[in-house]
Amino acid sequence: MKILFKNADILLKDEKFDVLENAFLAVDGDKISYIGSEEPADNFDEIKDMSGKMLIPGLINCHNHCPMVLLRGVGSDLPLQQWLFDTVFPIEDKLTAEEINAGSELALLEMISGGTVSFSDMYFEPEMTIEAVARSGMKANITRPVQSFDSSETPDQSYRMKEAIELYDKYNDSFDGRVLIDFCIHAEYTCTETIARAFIEKVNERKGNLHIHLSETKKEHDECVAKYGKTPAEWFDSLGGFDSSAFAAHCVWLTDSDMELFRRKNVNVVHNPTSNMKLASGFAPVQRMLDMGINVALGTDGASSNNNLDMLEEMHIASIIHNGYNLDATVMNADTVLRMATVNGAKVQRRENCGE
Repeated sequence: MKILFKNADILLKDEKFDVLENAFLAVDGDKISYIGSEEPADNFDEIKDMSGKMLIPGLINCHNHCPMVLLRGVGSDLPLQQWLFDTVFPIEDKLTAEEINAGSELALLEMISGGTVSFSDMYFEPEMTIEAVARSGMKANITRPVQSFDSSETPDQSYRMKEAIELYDKYNDSFDGRVLIDFCIHAEYTCTETIARAFIEKVNERKGNLHIHLSETKKEHDECVAKYGKTPAEWFDSLGGFDSSAFAAHCVWLTDSDMELFRRKNVNVVHNPTSNMKLASGFAPVQRMLDMGINVALGTDGASSNNNLDMLEEMHIASIIHNGYNLDATVMNADTVLRMATVNGAKVQRRENCGE
């Protein structure tokens, strides 16, 4: 189907996000086929008059847990560890596949209504989310998170590892490339070193994209250093976690050497400002990472630790909190946060042609 949007102000995905006023944008199927000031000489199935409206690049939510819209507001006013282990995990243990599917559909509707076209998700029963994505027309990078709380568990005994590999083999690059399968280790503190090392070996064999939580809280950082003599970033790196492709959500408590490691290994970062504030985790050193050339994208996290999946709100909050924290109104300007929510997000998802 060919659709023409006319008389639109179009925010271009160029270096400066210039605006093309009173312009035309044509879509052929699922591809943008034309952007310009002159009306294209072609026949269209539908023409939409966009007078007084702006078209912007689709937003990319690079860290989410879709079914957690069912837990919206659960565990408010608790720090992360107590929120996760005492409140969230016990509820999640009781969720059925049907409930996860319903939660995924609700999350996708919420994201679509706010201009999000693609997202990266980590949750169990991932096929339920994939089914919702297939029906929606969105793009998604889906994972089956790997965890292990039993120090005696071997890789052969890990059903989570088995499910994650099977998911990749079955669904990666499916639905005309709209669904990509990434790999996920939930976090250092929810996975034994034995399982993490074995799983990372499987990821690297497939040149996979590894999605992790990392250095979200000071407690996580300090306990990892006490246990292993390494920061969470150093721990993942020592296991080969950054040898292929990786993106780390949160990264609030990175050290200088962690950031240098990320720069050297091309590790992507996903900033989740609302979640970090709600759970009192702190403020990630986003501007320092950007200045070092580290690719930083944006994510909402799950609705339970945010209250919504609104990427426009996430951009706004990312801007104002860092301007305030740095006492500099130019630190996180509109161009910077828009790039984080679009171009940088496409790099995280390894969809660098997305929106072009």
